[in-house]
Amino acid sequence: MLGGAFRNFLGNTPIWYKIVILAFLVFNALCHWTLDEQAGTLLGWLLLGEFIFTLAMALKCYPLLPGGLLALQAVFLGLTSTEAVMSEVEHNLEVILLLMFMVAGIYFMKNLLLFTFTKLLIHVRSKYLLALLFSTMAAVLSAFLDALTVTAVIIAIAVGFYSIYHKVASGKSYDHNHDHHDDAPVRAELQKELNDFRAFLRSLLMHGVVGTALGGVATMVGEPQNLLIAKEADWNFIEFYLNMLPISLPVLVAGLMTCLALEKLQWFGYGTAMPKTIRKILRDYDHHKAMKRTNRERAALIGQALVAVFLILSLALHLAEVGLIGLAVIVLLTCNNGVSDEHQIGKAFQEALPFTALLVVFFTIVSVIHSQHLFQPFIEMVLAQPAEGQAGLLFIANGLLSAISDNVFVATVYIGEIKAALLRGDISAEQFRLLAIAVNAGTNLPSVATPNGQAAFLFLLTSAIAPLLRLSYGRMVVMAFPYAVVLSLVGFWGVTHWA
Repeated sequence: MLGGAFRNFLGNTPIWYKIVILAFLVFNALCHWTLDEQAGTLLGWLLLGEFIFTLAMALKCYPLLPGGLLALQAVFLGLTSTEAVMSEVEHNLEVILLLMFMVAGIYFMKNLLLFTFTKLLIHVRSKYLLALLFSTMAAVLSAFLDALTVTAVIIAIAVGFYSIYHKVASGKSYDHNHDHHDDAPVRAELQKELNDFRAFLRSLLMHGVVGTALGGVATMVGEPQNLLIAKEADWNFIEFYLNMLPISLPVLVAGLMTCLALEKLQWFGYGTAMPKTIRKILRDYDHHKAMKRTNRERAALIGQALVAVFLILSLALHLAEVGLIGLAVIVLLTCNNGVSDEHQIGKAFQEALPFTALLVVFFTIVSVIHSQHLFQPFIEMVLAQPAEGQAGLLFIANGLLSAISDNVFVATVYIGEIKAALLRGDISAEQFRLLAIAVNAGTNLPSVATPNGQAAFLFLLTSAIAPLLRLSYGRMVVMAFPYAVVLSLVGFWGVTHWA
């Protein structure tokens, strides 16, 4: 019975991972029972290290499970309280509403986004221009929508195109017009065609998800942590954009130039063009779909475009909190699309709610950090430096930690600490502004180095298309490497010289 329970513990994760998590829990409990009351700091750091480990092992087990166990243990050991956790949740309610409603709202706009990206992919012949447009569109969309939603659209496009080609290619493999002796050459040709198509889609997907980071750093709704930073800094949509502009604009230019350079040089797995035979297959399929499109479907696309304009204007003019705007988008789009069934509406929330639950776990760990003052010595060390060097140092610290854990968690911790320093009078309002910019840039840009840092990257890696395109963790790190280097250097230069 106990053996069966242990096998079920954390699902299908490796046995060593289950043992490590159990060891963490037991070790913390022993520390609590054997050390004196001054052991809170030590226990807090142990808990934080364990939680970062669960984030780093996100591909083995979604962090909600082991991270949730650690959060429960933190409350049980007295490292924080349920009241403190609830206070963190209430303080960050806008972010929770953003994830719950905005991502769900954009779900009903997927047809418009799919239509736009499909036309782009089929009708642009130049791979350089296509890669540039893909990255630019992902950046623009992510500046106003959620990066996870944009990534979901890009993945859906890749899955659709791969499925279309696979069906046609399967028919070719058994084409009776070829005799037995031609089977080997045909299969070799099809295999090369498939490999080139995989490489083509891999490069576009990576350009796209990096594009979500380029746009995500620019506005308060681009990434979940941006809203946390905007709330603490008391910036509205326009103020956030203007404060980040000295960083986001050079980063966008550098990112797009990197995109073109990678395609031109064909380094790090980029540069493969779409085979001509596959382009014809996809164009014929799109023409077939266009011929079958009804007036009702065309009207739905027009309605979605109008709601998209409403969304952009509402965010730019700050007509309401972002989450409430997302709820308005849900109402407008479901009415426009004729979706009236509860179960159909429920599907829109499936993508965001697991991460929303994980975010509450983040807040529990952040509550431990605040309760035990874990980061206060580091913040004091940063603030002890000359004022002109503080932003750069904070950018580096945020970037390194975001690359191995999760940027939402890191931003939540650091923005809270520098806000506390402002309230204590340790820094001026202007210095707080510079440090807030450093936190936002540090958690958005260097985090593209690994799938752990960016939720959009992790979403792509764990999607159904990744194994089909042979997009492994290692290959994603290699393909992201040049972007991570360029964006980190430009971001650091912007933080220290332009902000």
